[in-house]
Amino acid sequence: MRVTTWTEYSLIISLHLAKRGRTGIGPVAARELADIERLPADYVEQILLRLRRAGLVESVRGAKGGYYLGKAPSTISVRDVMTASEHQTFEVNCEFHPVDAARCSPGGTCSIRPVWHALQQRVDELLAGISLADLMKEESQVQELVGISSAN
Repeated sequence: MRVTTWTEYSLIISLHLAKRGRTGIGPVAARELADIERLPADYVEQILLRLRRAGLVESVRGAKGGYYLGKAPSTISVRDVMTASEHQTFEVNCEFHPVDAARCSPGGTCSIRPVWHALQQRVDELLAGISLADLMKEESQVQELVGISSAN
């Protein structure tokens, strides 16, 4: 698994909108959000479009328009954001880039593939169990939530 820049930016954007919603501030323009978070504006616009298509973000047109979170932060998981922006959380490489057509085909036998599928399932379960509301907490609280001691 590789966490891409696209995924990182998507979470930063979603978290920004979650925090903004908590304070009662209205929608934010994509360019303003990009400036505040120091992210490339073209990335922000593309990511917001994907998040909007997935129903995680809403938009308002007009002079005071912009984007806001479409659901409560407690109902949006890290997995939701990742799949909205990347269409998946974990790519099983042999399924997308087969090394050997016979071994890597769905009917082929490969003792490695079950390991990747088990890892994918565990990653998805972890990411689905962490909400944007959780990410709005202090880092030490998030570490505790995911089972990492703060000494690591």
